[in-house]
Amino acid sequence: MAKYFDVHPDNPQPRSIAQVAESVRSGALIAYPTDSCYALGCRLGSRDGVDRIRSIRHLDDRHHFTLVCQDFAQLGQFVRIDNDVFRALKASTPGSYTFILPATREVPRMLQHPKKKTVGVRIPDHVVAQALLAQLGEPLLSSTLLLPGEDEPMTQGWEIKDRLDHVLDAVVDSGDCGTEPTTVVDFSGGEPEIVRRGAGDTTRFE
Repeated sequence: MAKYFDVHPDNPQPRSIAQVAESVRSGALIAYPTDSCYALGCRLGSRDGVDRIRSIRHLDDRHHFTLVCQDFAQLGQFVRIDNDVFRALKASTPGSYTFILPATREVPRMLQHPKKKTVGVRIPDHVVAQALLAQLGEPLLSSTLLLPGEDEPMTQGWEIKDRLDHVLDAVVDSGDCGTEPTTVVDFSGGEPEIVRRGAGDTTRFE
């Protein structure tokens, strides 16, 4: 049964955030809010967490997982970024964008695209997500909480708790955070390619 954390959206309770972070360090799979809908998250190196996310969402090995990072310093440890791409990313973060980039050796092979050796990264503009990342001290391995056969991600913490109680370890509820997932931009080929149009404005990448 998943633990339920009712967290204030603007002033998240430090004790609750610390408890969630500790559960992630211990191998928990959580649902948590971002600036573009709820996400599933686990510790970066958790094979069990990856397998559980794949099972919940029915994902194959070509799915790009996302490393949700606190800031640019953290993001730069996990992907290779040239100067032009750096400027484009800097102008768009934090925000509702996921960027696909070549992975560094810091990224476990199980998280990389099997052929391209790429991974998704993002920096969320969400108080609760940022508080959790700061407490955790490392990225959250994440995937949008979109269930198989459904058109929109789940957006209410209580509903997530009700429907996924048996497959999650914790739910962080800070209220409605929208149903539109991130805009996904692939920079792995040099030029930006818009893979998915979502919450982030795509104008600067076209």
